[in-house]
Amino acid sequence: MKILMVGEGAFTRKHLDAIACIEGVEVSSLCGGVADDTRKLALERAIPHWTTNLDEALSRPEIDAAIIASPTPLHAAQAIRCLEAGKHVQIEIPMADNLAEAEAVVAKQQKSGLVAMVGQTRRFNPSHQWIHQQIRAGALTIQQMDVQTHFLRRTNTNALGQPRSWTDHLLWHHACHTVDLFQYQTGENISQLYALQGPKHPKLGIAMDMSVGMKVPSGALCTLSLSFNNDGPLGSSFRYICDRATYIARYDNLVDGREKPIDVSRVDVSANGIELQDREFFSAIREGREPNASVTQVISTMRVLRRLEQFLEASS
Repeated sequence: MKILMVGEGAFTRKHLDAIACIEGVEVSSLCGGVADDTRKLALERAIPHWTTNLDEALSRPEIDAAIIASPTPLHAAQAIRCLEAGKHVQIEIPMADNLAEAEAVVAKQQKSGLVAMVGQTRRFNPSHQWIHQQIRAGALTIQQMDVQTHFLRRTNTNALGQPRSWTDHLLWHHACHTVDLFQYQTGENISQLYALQGPKHPKLGIAMDMSVGMKVPSGALCTLSLSFNNDGPLGSSFRYICDRATYIARYDNLVDGREKPIDVSRVDVSANGIELQDREFFSAIREGREPNASVTQVISTMRVLRRLEQFLEASS
């Protein structure tokens, strides 16, 4: 299978590392936004073709599918172009930074019949998969998910410490992970919600702190704290407070409420959540089926984000 990677930043590198572990898949083209950076990455990873023109890359007949890891504001338009070119597509989270563009992606996928998936990595991390299996087996019931997503983003830089050409967003990017995971783990749509946000950054124009509360019809709660002001350990932790036990998931690792490690090594074929989501994408293409985290499944998450946005707008 021949893959087009779109984007030349930090997350493209994570996908390239993941794909290197998967047999029968080859990245044959790289399309980036900055020519010099794209060329350097193509040479570093021995990718035979590179360009800054997406249409040029999509016109290559050997390309079967594309993975979009470009700046968030480009995701929806680029995904639609991939589908129009007859290519299956995986869109890094979020599929769009507004509901209208997300719904346009879903409409294009339904018209094309191609595989279109969102990189909702939390569905694939072995830690969250282990919890999901326990819930489906009836061994656990979630009472509350207590989630912290904390970064230090007072300047507009990416995970590599390089300047960004766009601005990240607590709601449309980082909350997207938790909203999707909460609905996925409970198997229910969010029925009640609220949101609060702190002052907006004078230059970035976004809220740097946010609090979100959600509830599903069964009564399970999700409490989410988000910050770009955190000067300390960075990243996300998910505390599952359940009827019979408590667990804490930190990306691919899982411990119980007393920090005792839980063995998740046998949950899947890899301990790398990004590799597992890529494997799901490629398998869905080969098997001609809907993938886990398809755009159709994830659109409900985008609708919740819009409801949260409206709540914040009404409260401001």
